Amino acid sequence: MAMVLFRRYALAALIGAMACAAAWAREGVDVGERSVFVGAVSAESVEQQAQVQYRQTLKAAADQQALGPSDNAQVRRLRAIAKKIIPFTEEWNLRAKQWQWEVNLIGSNQINAFCMPGGKIVFYTGILKTLQLSDDEVAIVMGHEIAHALREHAREQMGKSTATAVGARIGGALLSGWLGIDPRITDSVARAGANLLTLQFGREDETEADLVGMELAARAGFDPRAGISLWQKMGAANKNAPPQWLSTHPSDSNRIAVMEANLPKVMPLYERALR
Repeated sequence: MAMVLFRRYALAALIGAMACAAAWAREGVDVGERSVFVGAVSAESVEQQAQVQYRQTLKAAADQQALGPSDNAQVRRLRAIAKKIIPFTEEWNLRAKQWQWEVNLIGSNQINAFCMPGGKIVFYTGILKTLQLSDDEVAIVMGHEIAHALREHAREQMGKSTATAVGARIGGALLSGWLGIDPRITDSVARAGANLLTLQFGREDETEADLVGMELAARAGFDPRAGISLWQKMGAANKNAPPQWLSTHPSDSNRIAVMEANLPKVMPLYERALR
């Protein structure tokens, strides 16, 4: 009898614990933990490198008279949208609270935007003009780029490169000792510097940024369904893009499908933000 009662109490406790966990479950998308490779490189060093490259990018644009002034209507628009999104970034990365956020616009036909580690955001006029983005769509793009920084995808790529470089050093020493190959050749990987503007993110990183960006936009009061119209426009603008299996990026149709599947998780956040 005692054993039966014990089992009943244990089952009740388990059910209670599960209910409590469900009650405290996080609202929004689920993208898992960050990659273990981020630990191979310090966040400070990545952000410092990003700061240098960001300043170089702005200077080059200014030298070509392509940097949007603060009183430019599109610059003001971008900064207003960022101001709404930024308060929701800390949940994804505590370092975001101390980032010195910046938003700038560069005159270029590129259909592109980026957010470097440390919160340095740039949009190109090409993405705004060519796609005729609504504020909701701009928020989706901005959220996506911010998500790359929050999830430290650049740091992850640099961590992977560091791991490869360590392997190259070890392999180089072995090859030099055993096969007579010049270690300077095999060690060149370790000396190669990372250009944060040209890092290529994989499909998983892109999908993760899509989902986190969609949630950030929703929490800030922007319609997450704009992610669908955004990628429909992007697909039309990239008719000659390679199919998914030839690219590191998910295909437009797959991105849309993943976003649609996650809309039920973020629409309540958007609706709540509008109240």
